[in-house]
Amino acid sequence: MTKKRILVVLGGNSKEREISLKTGKACIAALKRLGYKVEKFDPKINSFFDINKSKSDIIFNALHGEEGEDGYAQSFFEYSKIPYTHSGVLPSMNAMNKLVSKKLFIKNKIKTPKYEVIKRKNYIFSNLKKILNKKSFKYPIVIKPNNEGSSIGVKICRNLKILKKNIEVLLKNYETLIMENFIGGQEIQVAVLNGRALGAIELKPKRKFYDYKAKYSKSAKTDHIMPANIPKKKYNEVLKIAERTHKILKCRGVTRSDFKFLENNFYLLEINTQPGMTDLSLVPEIANYKKISFDKLVKKLILDASLTK
Repeated sequence: MTKKRILVVLGGNSKEREISLKTGKACIAALKRLGYKVEKFDPKINSFFDINKSKSDIIFNALHGEEGEDGYAQSFFEYSKIPYTHSGVLPSMNAMNKLVSKKLFIKNKIKTPKYEVIKRKNYIFSNLKKILNKKSFKYPIVIKPNNEGSSIGVKICRNLKILKKNIEVLLKNYETLIMENFIGGQEIQVAVLNGRALGAIELKPKRKFYDYKAKYSKSAKTDHIMPANIPKKKYNEVLKIAERTHKILKCRGVTRSDFKFLENNFYLLEINTQPGMTDLSLVPEIANYKKISFDKLVKKLILDASLTK
């Protein structure tokens, strides 16, 4: 049987372009080893409108960030009627929008840090102080863009002066921010593939938290503990929460859910529908522990590719 033709969509225009190119490069190499015919498509060079001209059988979505994992690219994939990997339009939109996903977590009784929304159009510093007092926020406080990935724009603020400064800087570039309580404890991340949890890894970054540099720089050493060093009962619990979250958002393919584990409770920070597939990425590391090689992981994503039903 003739091998399918795969169009790897990578790069793009987001702040995560560099990481997307690395993910795409690694996945292209795997696809070629698997015997597929592979072509590249970079939305920064070519228009999304040209995707429907492709003679490919499947789109492998290797994009990250804005226009790649927020439903935008997925809408073009749907229009092209070419089956594609990872989550569809609505799950991608809901996962990327931290406000929407937090509301879904809370609705389904999944613990998440207490939060408040800061909008550029009605931000007043005096109102911020009232919110902090009324809702009993405690420092440190996290402030972050509502729709970025890879910890871009995330700031940990230890007093009101730093919080005010970071909010005002971020509001120059973003319409909506999320302010939430900082949760200490262990960093636990869970990979889910085709609805089943693969495992949970614990991260011990040498930096303040698992930020962009900790995720993608070999010099910013982060200790990876696989499986996560938590009691077996709690380990199984966090796998189930990640599976539930994947299902609640109607995700498909692979997702990675990011948790904090503190005082015997898991707090879900976010779910990623386009987790990285680089040599430093967590999903391939978790999969490898379960005897799923990188090539096999890529093949599973190809076999799961589809259009929204």
